Amino acid sequence: MNVSRSKRAPASGLAASLARVATLQSRADLRREAPAGWLRCSDLLDDPAGFDRWRKELDGWLRPRFGEAPERTTASYVMSWYLHVPAYLGALLMHHERRVPTLRPAELAFSLGDDRPHPEGMALGGDDFYCLPSDPGCDLPGATAVADEHALAAALRTRYIAHAAQFIRVYSAVGPFGKRTLWAAATDALDNSLWWAGKQGGDEGAGVADAALVLANRYAPLTSASTLETHEGADGHREWTRRRESCCFSYLLPGEAECEACPRIRRRR
Repeated sequence: MNVSRSKRAPASGLAASLARVATLQSRADLRREAPAGWLRCSDLLDDPAGFDRWRKELDGWLRPRFGEAPERTTASYVMSWYLHVPAYLGALLMHHERRVPTLRPAELAFSLGDDRPHPEGMALGGDDFYCLPSDPGCDLPGATAVADEHALAAALRTRYIAHAAQFIRVYSAVGPFGKRTLWAAATDALDNSLWWAGKQGGDEGAGVADAALVLANRYAPLTSASTLETHEGADGHREWTRRRESCCFSYLLPGEAECEACPRIRRRR
């Protein structure tokens, strides 16, 4: 069992949960309140021109390094980076706290790194969350207790899909990708985030188990069940990997090849 879940969480709300999980990961600066200048998800969804500005910033970062920045590459990076925000916050709290935030766009924000324009900081506002009946905070005003872990996994899927659907509706109108590609990227973001939550927290197997719980099957419009599987590494040991559903289009950059888990390679086999 993951050490962070071996004891019941104290009777406190979502803010305390976020503070606890922040110490168990290193991928983002997690905040309760978004400082001035951070991008609120709801603002981006209300003003899709923000995605164009983000892609131009990424274009300016890629060109000095590669000589060009293909449209599909910049669009893919921004697509995956955005979806990573609700997926990662939801996965961390599900894995470590057995709590699921509502992931409303108005309650999520992020900052872009100074060196590379990816989500370097993330903020989660709001007080509402889903939890198990055994959670000592289940009587808090913002808590909704669900029957069991399967119901909690369903809550994460539902809340994440609701946020992803808003993004996909907006981004499909301003980017070069169809909805199948966008939902494939949404599937990757959630599966990856659950895996990372366990790996960073010291129990990779528990993260894999959570991915299998949340993505036990293909839940449309997501494009697959969890694709995590083991394979034999160069040293002969078995290790976890996953098959991507979406393409990052990094291979379009000069000198770059397709990723080992690229779905383009899988389709050719």
